[in-house]
Amino acid sequence: MSTEQHPVIAVVGPGAVGGLVAWLLHRAGEDVVAVGRPATVSAIEANGIELRDTGGAAAEKFGTGVERVPAGVDVPEGASVIVATKTYGLDDVLPGIAAARPGEVLSLLNGVEHMGQLRDALPGVPVAGASIAVSALRASPSVIDLRSPWVRIEVPEPAAGFASVAALTAAGPAVRVRGTEGEVLWGKFRMLASIALLTSYWRQPVAAALSEDPELTEALLSEVVACSNASGVPATTLQLVETLSGVPGGMRTSLQEDLAAGAPNELDALGGALLRIGAANGIPTPAVERIVSALSVA
Repeated sequence: MSTEQHPVIAVVGPGAVGGLVAWLLHRAGEDVVAVGRPATVSAIEANGIELRDTGGAAAEKFGTGVERVPAGVDVPEGASVIVATKTYGLDDVLPGIAAARPGEVLSLLNGVEHMGQLRDALPGVPVAGASIAVSALRASPSVIDLRSPWVRIEVPEPAAGFASVAALTAAGPAVRVRGTEGEVLWGKFRMLASIALLTSYWRQPVAAALSEDPELTEALLSEVVACSNASGVPATTLQLVETLSGVPGGMRTSLQEDLAAGAPNELDALGGALLRIGAANGIPTPAVERIVSALSVA
């Protein structure tokens, strides 16, 4: 019998994505703890994390119901950490992660600019940026609504040996290990930035937002692809169009919903990042600027 000790997996930021990940890991029998703010921790301690299927197809694959996931405000010493906060919440959680001297850190954050910040705060710690494709909503601090029938995670090849990656693979999501970190992050970022900015600008679901103004859509996609190419991750506008054709037309984005609610949001991590990348590489980004400017004063 193996006596190998596996580290506890700490999911930092048990919101829609983090709560779902913690739920899946716990249901699979993993030693997992949800690390969040005191109010969230209290709700999870009292009620567990409940997963509801609001997309109509997730229950058969993942199940539903309540998992009594352990929760706390501190990252356990030496944990394998999965960071699932929003990008604007990274500053708040980094000191606690660093203090725990984690064995490894896997980021599921949106965007492409956060990896340097993570590595600067965690010298000597194996850190990798992954991406997750899922539509989920936190209905309350302890209730997650899964709206898509899929949970897809992409991980760069250097993180293939992470304990968290093995645990996620065993827990049910479709986990794919491929390529470089830049390829993984930009693969999602090109798609997400495009639909998040357009759905938020037009206040429409994906299909309607993409078709509302074809010239603006074409210009935005071209600018996103140009920024990707300048960052060393080759892509074409045609490839991005093909990717977007696979996004459910009725889907709404979290940026769109956060802006509508007047809540903290990831506009800077998406649109702001494109503006900064464009400026740094001499790439004009008038379509991005038009959309970001309008959303910044909305």
